[in-house]
Amino acid sequence: MNTRFTDTFGVALPLLCPGMSYIATPELVAATCNAGGLGILATGPLSAAQTREAIARIRSLTDKPFGIGCTLMMPGAAANAEVALQEQVPVINFSLGKGDWIVKRAHAYGGKVIATVVTEKHAISAEKIGVDALLVTGHEAAAHGGEVTSLVLIPAIRRVSTLPIIAAGGFGNGQGLIAALALGADAIAMGSRLAMTRESPVHQTTKDMIRQRKVGDTIYSRNFDGLWCRVMDTPAARLATRKPLGLLRAAWRAMSAARKLQMPVAKVVVGGLLTQPQNLRQLAQFGAATESIRLAIEDGNHQRGVQLIGQVQGLIDDVPSVAELFDRLMADAATCREQLPR
Repeated sequence: MNTRFTDTFGVALPLLCPGMSYIATPELVAATCNAGGLGILATGPLSAAQTREAIARIRSLTDKPFGIGCTLMMPGAAANAEVALQEQVPVINFSLGKGDWIVKRAHAYGGKVIATVVTEKHAISAEKIGVDALLVTGHEAAAHGGEVTSLVLIPAIRRVSTLPIIAAGGFGNGQGLIAALALGADAIAMGSRLAMTRESPVHQTTKDMIRQRKVGDTIYSRNFDGLWCRVMDTPAARLATRKPLGLLRAAWRAMSAARKLQMPVAKVVVGGLLTQPQNLRQLAQFGAATESIRLAIEDGNHQRGVQLIGQVQGLIDDVPSVAELFDRLMADAATCREQLPR
């Protein structure tokens, strides 16, 4: 299936694996690329050195185009983006920050840039700085989906942008792909669906829990990591989203986060308390949330861990390989398209 997405990024299928922290590893990224899609490496939990090693690992597993993701408001994200630019990674996907410098330098070596957006305003700004495509994240998505559902958000952004659109939030099968194309998108991102593949590092306990959940079994709250975020509904998640961090508790957690990120603790905590308490609280929530996410994904620990998941979890009931998933999805999409005139 050829679309503007496949033409722009040099891939066979209009399918993308987004940069999910602890899930979009080199192995899952490469499996996505080898199956015909575009895989995006998650760099949020990685240092610059680890990102460079991960890029080398992907290149040892595939000769297809791939990308890396950078959440620019996160500590260390700019350094990871710098590594990607130095390594001339084919695609860079940035979010939550100004990426004009990434666009300029990536285009200099022929790279492509995707901006993640959740509003028309974000889409217009991204197109002005020259990005090559938009990852449009609707309300149904895992983690940081927008306030508007994909059904409305995709056509709204199509009205204001001429760029290729990758629809994220609620997509995981062939019918969803056809629906996204009808709404004006050129590809779909399937984070939750690809988390449930054999190449995904998600713990078996967590995969079993996802298979048991329905579409309504999620929580959407800004108290987990400081941004509006969708997670699996569990007792631990309810506790983690019950109320926002107080300032003193935030300072304590920020100390731990700063140590893990190899940042100066005194500067982060004392400076944050005196000058930027909201930024300090955000850092603390990100730091605490990152460990909770890791526990759920890597250890299958749901007494303390919290799993980011989209509402599409209720449509997932098996764990195929990425190649098997893509073959089935494209066959289902073809069948769906043929049946529509009836």
